[in-house]
Amino acid sequence: MQTVWIGAGVAAVVVLLLLLVLLRRRSSDASESKRAHEAAQERDPPVELGETYEFGITEFTDHHSGDRVAVGRVEGFVLFTEDVPDAVSKGDVIRSKVLSFNQGRTSADATFVEQA
Repeated sequence: MQTVWIGAGVAAVVVLLLLLVLLRRRSSDASESKRAHEAAQERDPPVELGETYEFGITEFTDHHSGDRVAVGRVEGFVLFTEDVPDAVSKGDVIRSKVLSFNQGRTSADATFVEQA
């Protein structure tokens, strides 16, 4: 009977240690994301208003308007591109014209020009 209690105690300690590792990893990921966001706020955007850029679509989302918007990056800078045809999919390369920056200049809104 004593062996069962020792085994249960060891198992409980292992579970607690695993939970601690998972919690630390999540907080580390959140800290890294926050540092990247702060660094993005401090640098000038690598895109210019009115210019056209080519990039791959990483995902689709319902940005501000509720319409389907393509998300992609130019030198790590996020572009939200509207008016993307339904035939365009995640992973496709497109060209978009930058229309405006968000308030912190950490991302920009763009409009679809063509599929590359």
